[in-house]
Amino acid sequence: MLDLQRLRALHAVSVHGTVGAAAASLGFTPSAVSQQIAKLERETRTVLLEREGRGVRLTDEAWQLVDTAAELLAIVERAETRLEERRGVPAGRLTIAAFASAARGLLPSVLADLAVRHPALDARLTEVDPHLSVDLVAKGAVDLVVAHDWDIAPLPAPDGVEQAPIGEDLCDLLVPEGHRLAGRTAVRRAELGGERWICQPPGRVCHDWLMRTLRGAGHEPDIVHQADENPTLVALVAAGLGVALIPRLGRGPLPAGVVEVPLDPMPVRRLYALWRTGAARRPAIAETVRTLRAHWPTVAARTGPTRQAAAHARPHPGRTSDGPHRASAF
Repeated sequence: MLDLQRLRALHAVSVHGTVGAAAASLGFTPSAVSQQIAKLERETRTVLLEREGRGVRLTDEAWQLVDTAAELLAIVERAETRLEERRGVPAGRLTIAAFASAARGLLPSVLADLAVRHPALDARLTEVDPHLSVDLVAKGAVDLVVAHDWDIAPLPAPDGVEQAPIGEDLCDLLVPEGHRLAGRTAVRRAELGGERWICQPPGRVCHDWLMRTLRGAGHEPDIVHQADENPTLVALVAAGLGVALIPRLGRGPLPAGVVEVPLDPMPVRRLYALWRTGAARRPAIAETVRTLRAHWPTVAARTGPTRQAAAHARPHPGRTSDGPHRASAF
């Protein structure tokens, strides 16, 4: 008789790629996961993991077991969903994956709200890149995902995964105080040529958008500094080293020396919640999605334009005082 928890450990390694990452997703130590797989190897009289450099790789026999494990875990999920649905109360463990700024700017208030109203629900958050998180929820590694997309890179929803919109996050151009654009109420994209840009690395959506947008306007982007996290990008702008395009969600108060200027039309990224179709009727999923959507208007209002931006603003030549119009996406 194969042990389900040992199959779950093997499945987690197949999804996350390493024993350490699998352990983190399951809430165990790497040693505990290794022991579970070692016991599974003894039970099946089969080598399942082989050393490869500093990591491991799954054998062909292991991948066959992974397919079986995925089927069994889906059956267990359906059974748990039916039981929770009969009770009608959000309960049990709910694993959530969210991209960095959502984990910082949206999830804390949502998780605190859920903890107060639903003490039987054990919601747990992991910060994950949005492009990776969709695959994690599809494979059953997490229960719910908060991800985002832009019009140049629509969010994929593979078969067996459902999604619901949460809200739209606006993006601003950040420039050093005293910059030629610092006093403007709006800047058109055609005016962005000749700037020194601070941006996320290639492969990130913000980086791709910047390259396509400036090239579409006839400008070759000059990216002088690259960093993964928004606070680092803001700090580089504050030092006068360039300009950056950064979403408002999770950005936090701007330091002295940084001014936000709206682009016209304004860039927008869309936030979504995603979950597996098999768990769609689970009260924990439904209540968490409802809470995410209920908290978004407050979060969006809190991340509006700063007083600093308003203080620096002066009318754009040839434009009304209404400022930039907002596009649904860029």
